Amino acid sequence: MAGKKQNSLSRLCLHTITTKPWPLEMAVEKYILSGIRGISVWRNYLHGRDLNESSRILKESGLEVVSLVRGGFFTGASFNTRKKALDDNKAAVDEAAAINAGMLVLVCGATPGQSLEVSRGQIRTALETLVPYAEKNNIRLTIEPLHPMYADSRSAINTLEQANELAEYFNSPWLGIAVDVYHLWWDPHLEEQIHRCAQGNNLYAVHICDWKSPTLDMLNDRELMGKGIIELNRIIGWIEKKGFSGFYEIEIFSDRYWKSDQDDFLKEIIKSYLRYGL
Repeated sequence: MAGKKQNSLSRLCLHTITTKPWPLEMAVEKYILSGIRGISVWRNYLHGRDLNESSRILKESGLEVVSLVRGGFFTGASFNTRKKALDDNKAAVDEAAAINAGMLVLVCGATPGQSLEVSRGQIRTALETLVPYAEKNNIRLTIEPLHPMYADSRSAINTLEQANELAEYFNSPWLGIAVDVYHLWWDPHLEEQIHRCAQGNNLYAVHICDWKSPTLDMLNDRELMGKGIIELNRIIGWIEKKGFSGFYEIEIFSDRYWKSDQDDFLKEIIKSYLRYGL
């Protein structure tokens, strides 16, 4: 285990996408009743409704809004495409500020037919504008490296090493990293890169779920912690050893679980989380 079992939910945060069928109001209500302390809000839960009302609901809930998910997708073959993406990211920063989110998670983007090197250059260029904008609005940006299976169209940042290099390039307290075990568990250099990330004060967030094997869908077939093949105890141990004291954010994309009774699913999430004694 990562530490002495405390049966505490004080560091548990749920992404609203995890309980996808629930609208924002219901997710907030159910999380509170279950004793969960943190929530990460996906942007689609804000769109199509009054932002001030959503902000009020979250503020009055007492839940800590850990992050807004997601910004990014900075790359594109044309200048107009990249400008549109940057404008959308500024809007995401504004939304994060409106709901008092601690950070904005970035899935940095990639463009099919364009080299990864070009995409990475476009990501850096976009961040040169977005980081100062985020600082002005008191929002931390959080790079989330994605598994290489998404390097074609979702992210050209695919290892923690690449994310570390990008964060260190900017050397800003407004730009850090989200370590998502689903995307990084396979990396033979993960322990040393977690150390590097923490030493550079860039370890802003940790996302957890498990890798179901065999996986039926590379996006929407994730598993509850402890029911897959990721060595979560080991990875969490590395993270805890580096002094991480933030929330552990549960982010499970699963068509199977979304079709199930969400109250039962939430109980299973809590049960699987508590086994790690965080």
